[in-house]
Amino acid sequence: MLIMKRLYIIIAAVACCASAFCQDIPFDKNYFQNQKDAFKEANNNLKDGESYYAKEYYHEALQYYLEAQKFNPNYSLLNYRIGVCYMNLPMKYKCIDYFEKAYQLRRDVAPDIHLMLARGYHLNGQYDKAIGEYKAHLALLTPMEAPEMKPLLEKYIAECECGKQLMDNPARAFIDNIGSVLNSRYNDHSPLISADESMMIFTSTRTNGRNVSLDDGQYDEDIYISYNENKNWQVPNEIGEPINTQFDDATVGLFPDGQQLLIYNGRKGNGDIEQCSLKGTKWEYPKGMPKPINSDARETSACFSPDGRSIYFVSDRPGGFGGSDIYVCHRTAKDKWGEAINLGPVINTQYDEEAVFMHPDGRTLYFSSTGHNTMGGFDIFMSQRDDNGTWSEPVNLGYPINSPDNDLCFVISANGRHGYCSSVRPEGSGGLDIYRMTFLGPEKPYTLSGEDNLISARSQPVSDMVMEASVELVTIRLTIVKGTVRDAISNEPVNATIDIVDNEKNEVIFTSQTNSATGKFLVSLPSGKNYGLMVRADNYLFHSENFDIPAATEYQEIDKDIALNNIKKDVKIILKNVFFETGSAKLKPTSYAELGRLTKLLSDMPAMRIEISGHTDNQGSKATNQRLSEARAKSVVDFLISEGVDASRLEYKGYAFDQPVADNATKEGRAMNRRVEFKVLSTE
Repeated sequence: MLIMKRLYIIIAAVACCASAFCQDIPFDKNYFQNQKDAFKEANNNLKDGESYYAKEYYHEALQYYLEAQKFNPNYSLLNYRIGVCYMNLPMKYKCIDYFEKAYQLRRDVAPDIHLMLARGYHLNGQYDKAIGEYKAHLALLTPMEAPEMKPLLEKYIAECECGKQLMDNPARAFIDNIGSVLNSRYNDHSPLISADESMMIFTSTRTNGRNVSLDDGQYDEDIYISYNENKNWQVPNEIGEPINTQFDDATVGLFPDGQQLLIYNGRKGNGDIEQCSLKGTKWEYPKGMPKPINSDARETSACFSPDGRSIYFVSDRPGGFGGSDIYVCHRTAKDKWGEAINLGPVINTQYDEEAVFMHPDGRTLYFSSTGHNTMGGFDIFMSQRDDNGTWSEPVNLGYPINSPDNDLCFVISANGRHGYCSSVRPEGSGGLDIYRMTFLGPEKPYTLSGEDNLISARSQPVSDMVMEASVELVTIRLTIVKGTVRDAISNEPVNATIDIVDNEKNEVIFTSQTNSATGKFLVSLPSGKNYGLMVRADNYLFHSENFDIPAATEYQEIDKDIALNNIKKDVKIILKNVFFETGSAKLKPTSYAELGRLTKLLSDMPAMRIEISGHTDNQGSKATNQRLSEARAKSVVDFLISEGVDASRLEYKGYAFDQPVADNATKEGRAMNRRVEFKVLSTE
């Protein structure tokens, strides 16, 4: 009996403590008679917080609220409003502790408490709890609220179901915060990379000497640049004037070679997309994109196609499918931008699409969307365009690439190994951070160990994984050609023009410039074409390369350092895009583009005389090769004469296999020896 009595006393005491812990204590001095000074300070913080909260300055309100909450953690309304502040700031996931506390203290703290709890659980990936709270709020809707709120709540519930599926089947990738070298305690976002991942340009709201915003505690957006040295990103520097201004300046899109930058500038109304060009080491003054790209509506994101002939952009202009949509404009024959074309209902939804990025392969589109099958907020999707111009159904890149919160501004290196995006996650530096994804190929067998090996688990570092060393990447059919163009004698960089020619169609499909300070260039060549690459500069003989890339060719990088020769007597140039029928002197049509460039050179320099020479490998007799080499040289001369070049300026000669440029013992060497050259005989 005594034991039972003591047990009742203990139970009663525990219940009393629990009741005291859960009691809602308002900011009333009668509750804090022995803490008058501390109460006064905390109450002043509460009042200041309320003033900012009423103006929706959530960042400022939060600072005061948190100080007040330290003094009195058991005021339900204060905890609720701290949760609301977090919901309106980058680190939304922090809201859940305060919403839970508010609900624990007072079940009717706010009419939307179940919705707020649901949003908090959703943002933290606690999907079953979120679904329960969404349904609880759904059950409380009035007939007036139901038409607007029910579809939204059902969408949230569908996102939770999608999130559960994606987390149960994680993507073969892992994601890492890129680290404090680039990320700060402010928002760092919208990373752009060159195709070879050697340069990153991004946006940051870190301290820049200007006023801080009261609503989110961030400074104006500025643009920063960092370089990748030995696989490590270096400390970034401001990109400086004339790109950064006293307004918001944000990164939008970058050409694969890193020399054409698209930015968002907040100087006009909703803001415009502007284009900047890198000339040597200096960025030129930004120029606004013309209509129909910029409009009276809001354009927030854009990127060029690899050939520069198309631009994809995001706009909330009237006539779309709802919210912001993705559009494309193509250059016309007169080098003007044509009408804006909505990408259609396969890509665009009734919700928002954002942050568009076209891969250097020219057919794989990445974008963020709050529509399609998301796990919450903006998720990153991928779609591919087939040869008929039809876009495939967008595919969610999956977890852990996507999270329950917004995942935006995805870009990916040309080889498909690394992607970068902006996201807010618990392990971040504060606000939006830049994350790097490493994509793995088809699943390989795992080595047995005594631990669970979870791919991409946010709670486990990569070093905990036990995997086979060799992992096949997703197939990307693209060739990156990069290098430098220099003077053959002085070795100084040359400011040259790079023309990419479709040899089958005999047309220039892309033109770019080398960097005038470094001579560097980079071009992307999607597989499936016979390309001519022609390098030309004033007072130099042109240089040509041939890249015949079958459709099945997987990703490769080719380094090509090119030396240009001044136009002077006895200089020789190999015509690498002149082709003949096998064993014949008949020119193939794919030769016409190259010979057209030679015709133009002769037209531009009317005093120049040249010799066309034919060369063979050492297969077959000397006499046969002599006849073939001479006949091929004559075919070239005949073509030039037919194009209007005076015959007196042309000579031809066959050298058979007397002047090899490579080893005839190999197949590759013999192919290099089968060639046509021209030599400058005189320039006056």
